[in-house]
Amino acid sequence: MTPSVSDYKSKTEWEAEADVVVVGSGVAGLTAALRAAELGLRVLVVTKGRVTDGNTRWAQGGVAAVLDDGRTDHGRNDAGSIDSIDAHVADTLRAGAGLCDPDVVRTVVASGAAAVKRLRRWGARFDIDDEGRLARTREGGHSAFRVIHAGGDATGAEVQRCLVATARREGLTVLEQHIAVAALTTETGAVRGVRVLATDVEPAASGIVRAGAVVLATGGHGQLYQATSNPELATGDGLALALRAGASAADLEFVQFHPTVLYTPGARGRCPLITEAVRGEGAVLVDAAGKPVMRGVHPLEDLAPRDVVSAAIARRLASAPGGVADHVFLDATGIPDFARRFPTVLATCVAAGVDPRREPIPVAPAAHFACGGVVTDTHGRTDVTGLYAVGEVARTGLHGANRLASNSLLEGLVLGRRAAEAVAADLASGESAAAVAECDPSVPIAPVAERSSLQRLLSRYAGIGRDAEGLAVAGSALDVSTTDVPLWTSKAVEDAALTLVARALLVAAAARTESRGCHVRTDHPDRDDRGWRRSQTIRLNPSGQPVLADPILEDVA
Repeated sequence: MTPSVSDYKSKTEWEAEADVVVVGSGVAGLTAALRAAELGLRVLVVTKGRVTDGNTRWAQGGVAAVLDDGRTDHGRNDAGSIDSIDAHVADTLRAGAGLCDPDVVRTVVASGAAAVKRLRRWGARFDIDDEGRLARTREGGHSAFRVIHAGGDATGAEVQRCLVATARREGLTVLEQHIAVAALTTETGAVRGVRVLATDVEPAASGIVRAGAVVLATGGHGQLYQATSNPELATGDGLALALRAGASAADLEFVQFHPTVLYTPGARGRCPLITEAVRGEGAVLVDAAGKPVMRGVHPLEDLAPRDVVSAAIARRLASAPGGVADHVFLDATGIPDFARRFPTVLATCVAAGVDPRREPIPVAPAAHFACGGVVTDTHGRTDVTGLYAVGEVARTGLHGANRLASNSLLEGLVLGRRAAEAVAADLASGESAAAVAECDPSVPIAPVAERSSLQRLLSRYAGIGRDAEGLAVAGSALDVSTTDVPLWTSKAVEDAALTLVARALLVAAAARTESRGCHVRTDHPDRDDRGWRRSQTIRLNPSGQPVLADPILEDVA
């Protein structure tokens, strides 16, 4: 006999209280938590893996920041002038294909130097050049060498190490191996905490954390696709939680595919990234016939923005040059001292049987970064009182339709700090007064699709190159294949999140009848600024289905 909803009761094993609970322990989450603690708030960090897990540590390229350190060589841009905030802003706007918020872009970019100085004060060790200054490289879409890095190509790992060490030194309270299941809300809909579930024991223990504010820093949703650069934890949990709590999301159709992950036949799940900085140091993409992929495609050729490069690779593979239809090659054999500059890439390639110092690296695009997410302002505030979002889970207007390389670590460092300051201000003003939140004893129940089937659908019909027919097929297939499941295991929570985010993405992608940035519609190949230079907002209707709401940006054409 099938159990009824009333049969799914959850015994709350424990309760805790804090001023603010931060969900996620990557660059955005730990930055927010550290600043909140510095401001005197009681902070609890909840993370579903270990505090050292997450996507931040996999970031190879670096932190994009314009630094005023007197450097006059690699700081130059294509026009020959010294790099500037204006140039970084212009590069970001250009990559975002018309959907960035210029004020947000300038706010984040102008804060880059201070963010880097703060990290260094906390003990971050970035690479130094022969003159004793911070070494810089260049990545796709950047007009100047402004990306600082650590360990050659291990910047994310160093940033994560530094933040974790600082958190431990400051005595930050971290609850590891717990996943946020649902928001606790008041009668007026304000968020006042979260229900969490242990991920390391069966049956999973349930707890609730009551707090005046909840900051989501849960990262993206790369696990929607069969091949991704994201870790297994990137299942869209925070986005799904925010939507169910009544928040808005936007720009979900824009999923950036990184052009160069290491290709291995039949690869699934997280695939090793070949950092864009390899092309910044001179590597060239070629097809199996040895012909350059990017020649004549874009003025920056191999250093074009990621959406341009990924789409160009997809088009080239459609003709199967040299009889190869599933990957191209990155020729880095001309880069001197490759082992010192890219030790992570070298070790990864050698483990796969490829020596990039002597032979081209087989690469292919894979899902990489969610440009959209929960709609916030530049202080992380959502449209739900008490709920904030920072990092990849948030949509601030920084990235638009396509993220500029290495702006993500910068975003987490800058906006994580600003969100903490907003939380402190709101708590002090009484805007996030500690009203008692409801705690429904029933386990939440949500539609769940089988994960591997969902990933196949999204990869086939909502990857690089989409059309109305394929998007409709994917949507219909999800509708008929879901089963209502109680969210009393971490896997159920993740699969329910992936199912909801997939549905929302398909709604947004089907509605946008143009090609822009990461969103390529083969049946609408042109960019339409008159009709589509605006973002689309997604909310849940009363039955829990994602639907389009009013646009964020008006038509400015």
